Amino acid sequence: MVSLVRRAALAAILSSSIALPAVSDTGSGSYLAGRQAIYQSDYPAAEQYYAKALRADPQNPKLLENVVVARLALGEIDRALTVAEVIEENELPSQAARMVITANLVADGKLDEFLARDPETQGVGPLVDGLMIAWAHMGQGAMTKAMEQFDLVSTQDGLKEFALYHKAMALASVGDFEGAEAIFSADDDVVARFSRRAALARAEVLSQLDRNEDALEFLRNVFAAGSDPTIDGYMERLSADETLPFTHVGSAQDGMAEVFFTVGAALSAEAAQDYVLLYARVAAFLRPDHIDALLLSAELLDGLEQYDLAVDVYRQVPPGSSDYHAAELGRAEVLSRSDRKEAAAEVLQNLTAQSPDLPGVHVALADLQRQQEEYAAAVASYDKAIDLTEVGGGGNWFLHYARGISHERLKNWDKAEADFRRALELNPDQPQVLNYLGYSLVERQEKLDEALSMIERAVAARPDSGYIVDSLGWVLFRLGRYDEAVEHMERAVELMPVDPVVNDHLGDVYWAVGRAREAEFQWKRALSFIDPEDTDGEADPERIRQKIEVGLDAVLQEEGAEPLKVANEG
Repeated sequence: MVSLVRRAALAAILSSSIALPAVSDTGSGSYLAGRQAIYQSDYPAAEQYYAKALRADPQNPKLLENVVVARLALGEIDRALTVAEVIEENELPSQAARMVITANLVADGKLDEFLARDPETQGVGPLVDGLMIAWAHMGQGAMTKAMEQFDLVSTQDGLKEFALYHKAMALASVGDFEGAEAIFSADDDVVARFSRRAALARAEVLSQLDRNEDALEFLRNVFAAGSDPTIDGYMERLSADETLPFTHVGSAQDGMAEVFFTVGAALSAEAAQDYVLLYARVAAFLRPDHIDALLLSAELLDGLEQYDLAVDVYRQVPPGSSDYHAAELGRAEVLSRSDRKEAAAEVLQNLTAQSPDLPGVHVALADLQRQQEEYAAAVASYDKAIDLTEVGGGGNWFLHYARGISHERLKNWDKAEADFRRALELNPDQPQVLNYLGYSLVERQEKLDEALSMIERAVAARPDSGYIVDSLGWVLFRLGRYDEAVEHMERAVELMPVDPVVNDHLGDVYWAVGRAREAEFQWKRALSFIDPEDTDGEADPERIRQKIEVGLDAVLQEEGAEPLKVANEG
């Protein structure tokens, strides 16, 4: 039963602060609106609708749980505490509530209270609880108990690497770098390769042991050169014989934040994004400067299409962070995905000015410019990215492919073809490039035999790609092999039934083999699928209407091309 005091506390904190669409004043109306909002991962709306419903029915277990989950997903873990305590007071099962209570106890330094909790009835989960207890002992200065607890967790199936990683971090946090390195270096560096953070932590530990050369060698073995500005920064500092400070865990609370991040990162490959978000949010709550937890939260929010929330989290990464560029790239991508392309372009332009030597920044800007059909600007950005990538490296096929598309759209065919062929030198069997170059040659009616060979290779690699199968049917049509084209074009329409270009092509093929009525049907289908706002589409509605009215031969004749001269049905 909810006590009067607890009910008063709930009433005080369950207040609305944003404008919401009008719903029924009944609790059921707010509940239904909240359920719809949570289904869409709209956490701000869900939190307030559920809170409104909870004021009408403060003992409802489902509403209590949903308010906690929504506030936890928003990172408002302190605001979730009172509701979480009501859940626990009423002995209701809720992992989210336990996460909130645990996080607040740690943040308030109440380690005795945390350790007094029963993991069976008040815990988050076996792995989290086991590691958190060890770190709580660390926070109380009980080093022996902490080490024993880490060792205990390591004996459980599947948890050994987690436990050893945290044990190494705990030892390093108190200056026992020899002990940490003994763990990192055991069993072919298995713990040091546990994650990117583990590898960087080991580099710091080795540097603290005056072993910068060993740290450099380790990082070179684990990471590709130029793959990560943060890694590059570590290597530069190590090469300059700088002693790196140990930054990954500075306190027991940092270690506890690391527990939630480590588990969340491990879950991200298999669990639902909204569930993983809860772990990432707790990690960032316990340690606001945990950049990896912030980046994980932002990526998850992006995946849940909560773009405003993702942008807000990306903004929390400070400019001085070595991962600032990653956060800004993520922010630009979210802005672009949410149709704020001008804002995304501004972010990327600023980033290219701040980090002119990072190819990934120029690639992101070029890709955005290409999407916005700013092809000349895209070429210039791809030029910079290619120059940076190919110096001392093997090059990147996609950059040439993307620049080739931009040149082709600018009618610079010679440059486009050179880029496509360079992309194939770097990746000879890449189906996208084979298809694009082959199809372009078909449309230009050049080197048709070579184009056919390219497209056949592309189809062999991607037999279920409608675009590529369409290309094969179209090159056969261009070569006058109409009967052979039919099967492939029909397959392309099966794969892409509402694509106007593919339906238009099938109509032309039907016409060529004397199936005029079916050709007219396909042309009409193609017309029905054309987006009237798409003025740059390949399917030309006026030309299709002409074909329906007078037939393909007459249209070709009007265009000055040779008619197909086939016997068509009446």
